[in-house]
Amino acid sequence: MKEVKILVADDHELVRRGVRALIESQPGWEVCGEASTGRDAVEQTKRLKPDVVILDLSMPDLNGLEATRQILAAVPRTEVLVLTIHESEQAERDVLAAGARGYLRKSDDASDLVAAVDTLSRHRPFFTNRITRMMMENYRWTGGPLPGADWEKDTLSPREREVTQLLAEGNSNKEVATTLGISHKTIECHRAHIMRKLNLHTLSDLIHYAIRNGMVEP
Repeated sequence: MKEVKILVADDHELVRRGVRALIESQPGWEVCGEASTGRDAVEQTKRLKPDVVILDLSMPDLNGLEATRQILAAVPRTEVLVLTIHESEQAERDVLAAGARGYLRKSDDASDLVAAVDTLSRHRPFFTNRITRMMMENYRWTGGPLPGADWEKDTLSPREREVTQLLAEGNSNKEVATTLGISHKTIECHRAHIMRKLNLHTLSDLIHYAIRNGMVEP
């Protein structure tokens, strides 16, 4: 096998250890880093420039979908393989829309993970037969939103999606400002704009919105 650098991003240490052991059993493959939050995954990708990032969807601080978008914007040659417990077609559509070219469930075989990393390292997409069938059924379109997808969250800018997730995770305005490295007043402006744009009135409304759109776990 060719030499491949892989970053493993999952908020569960046991999962990271298992994936690392499997990856490092392959000749020429190296786990160049591990991340336990979506934001850390983005920063490590910028620094290490791995060939493939194996990324969980449900990541704290920055969810897997937003992390995927930021990774691909910053390091376009890096491929993203989403590895998740989620099995809904909506999650699969969201992953594809974010730009990931590989998707596996954690219940899939270890051999599928090896095959996926190998395929993505050659800059070719990897999807199981089930997801390929879903793509054939749902991605026959000529423009506009993909059929059946929930595009409500795409009314928010990338920064607004970050703020929404952090607020929904229970962070205060001050804590969000510290995490993002911007002023408290700027966060207040973002929060007010988000609430107005989405026609929300309370923090509870914002949390329900974030859960409905897969930004945080219920």
